[in-house]
Amino acid sequence: MRQRCCQIVALGLILFAPVASVSAAEGDAEPIVVRDPQYGEVLFYFYQEDYFPAIVRLLAAQQQQQLTEHIDQSELLLGGLYLSYGHHLEAADIFERLLAANVRPEIRDRTWFFLAKIWKQRGYLDRSEFALGQLSERLPDNLRYEADMLHAQILIDSGRYGEAVAQLARWKGKTEWASYARFNLGVALVRNGNIDSAAGILEELGNIDPFNEELTSLRDKANLALGYSLLQDGKPAQAKAPLQRVRLEGPFSNKALLGVGWADAEMQNYQRALVPWMELRGRDLLDSAVQESMLAIPYALAKLESISQAADHYLNAIEAFYEETNRIDRTIVFIESGDMFERFLSDGPLDSMGWYWRVEELPEGPESRYLYHLLATHEFQEGLKNYRDLSYLHGNLDTWQQSVDVYGNMLDTRLLAYEERLPRVVETLNRADIDGMVDRKLEYDSLLNNIEKSNDWLALATEEEFEMWGEITGLEGTPALAANIPEAAEVRDKIGLLKGVLQWRIERDFSNRLWQIRRNLRQTGEALVETQRARRQIDETMRNEPLRFEEFTQRVDGLAPHIEGMKMRVDDALAEQRAFLTSIAVGELQAQKRRLDTYTIQARFALAAIYDLAATVGDVPR
Repeated sequence: MRQRCCQIVALGLILFAPVASVSAAEGDAEPIVVRDPQYGEVLFYFYQEDYFPAIVRLLAAQQQQQLTEHIDQSELLLGGLYLSYGHHLEAADIFERLLAANVRPEIRDRTWFFLAKIWKQRGYLDRSEFALGQLSERLPDNLRYEADMLHAQILIDSGRYGEAVAQLARWKGKTEWASYARFNLGVALVRNGNIDSAAGILEELGNIDPFNEELTSLRDKANLALGYSLLQDGKPAQAKAPLQRVRLEGPFSNKALLGVGWADAEMQNYQRALVPWMELRGRDLLDSAVQESMLAIPYALAKLESISQAADHYLNAIEAFYEETNRIDRTIVFIESGDMFERFLSDGPLDSMGWYWRVEELPEGPESRYLYHLLATHEFQEGLKNYRDLSYLHGNLDTWQQSVDVYGNMLDTRLLAYEERLPRVVETLNRADIDGMVDRKLEYDSLLNNIEKSNDWLALATEEEFEMWGEITGLEGTPALAANIPEAAEVRDKIGLLKGVLQWRIERDFSNRLWQIRRNLRQTGEALVETQRARRQIDETMRNEPLRFEEFTQRVDGLAPHIEGMKMRVDDALAEQRAFLTSIAVGELQAQKRRLDTYTIQARFALAAIYDLAATVGDVPR
């Protein structure tokens, strides 16, 4: 859980920390701008911790080339999302491809660091060490400390204890990282055979004043490592002190109690050795330290010449081992049936995937006590998460398969609506005489040119002006006005004045009216051009729409077998993952069973030796 969470956090550092640091340095508080809407949608699901929809949308956007402004960022994000599902090879390919490009130095360093962690976790020690060697001095201090610690762990895991000691010895200070470095230094010294030098370091760590749970556990581990190294070096008296400093309720208490007992036994103080061993006897029998204590107790009693009690304890141990072996056999049968993995899925909804999911409660049943030990192993936990992810994918494919029928119905409905509306559209288009409209527009252009050329101002008069002009010219033709009398002359003068005023007003507005009509004709022409373009588009759509419906139908019809094929692949992967988990679980239980068989044989031999001894002295235990 924590490792996968750290991977996502590290991915966030890779993506956003460099930009944030630049903004802080410049005093600029502006947020990072997302220029591609599709990338913003991906980030929305990412920050909602819905990683599967984020991957689906990111892959779709990349396929459609919609992430032109965030190519590198989207690739880094995809690599981190792949990694959260355990696809370290795909993630490593993405990161290495990006590193080959011209990326910013801070992103390059963080990516190499991220790759080193990936390969170390997956066991590729050589590649992890190579990635660490590519880091520059620009790596932030907090990541530099972790990188140095990672390198030291690689050296220890590779058996290069001398190099690990040389690197860890340079670590100074009293920070939490320094404490871990001191512990690893002690471990490296012990494995290198330098017990005396390691003892001083582990002794110092075993007496630290921790301020959090991690340092408290580190102190217990240091005391346990020191105690057992001294025991193996033949110094039981010195081993007791660090072993007794281990917490009685901590995760290392069982081994510490067993070690304290053996330290007393090595000093032949069997009475005192019984105290921690008797405490262990009441604890979980699955722990190897508890199992060993059940043989150590009668061993100490036999040394104290309590033959009868020793025999009883050996018999109790044999019976307990036998019952535990039978329970293990029943659990193996249950695991091999596959029901155990289905219980993990049925106890909670499949609404989260990847590293975010964790086991809240173990399935109920007698086999649950063994699951604690299985889930303590990283391999089984990661395998179980992968199994759950595959089950989620299978359910998701089922949902998609059901959606295919919905898409088919949608297409049928749209096709029916198209076929119903098409005749009405065709009829309406046939009534629209666009070519005639264009011809009339051209006629109007020609007429307007003639009017402008001949300066026919009367052709642009309004209806009211034209009627008034007709009335005036009609009055001019009145016979009475032709008489040579003063009254007729006065009327003729007035009609001439009216006609002149009207002509002046029409000629005054001629240019303006000509411009307005030309503007309207131009706009009419533009509208006709748009109408012709729209008509061509409609015609093209009517030709292509049946082809589009056919294409969509083929795509929808092709989805069903494609999804079915993917489901078959997921089913095969589920079967392989189930077999893999079964092999891990059964292998772990078989190892416990073999250890119990070994202890049972030892107990039987010891019991037989006690019976022989008792028969020799005439005191056969009952």
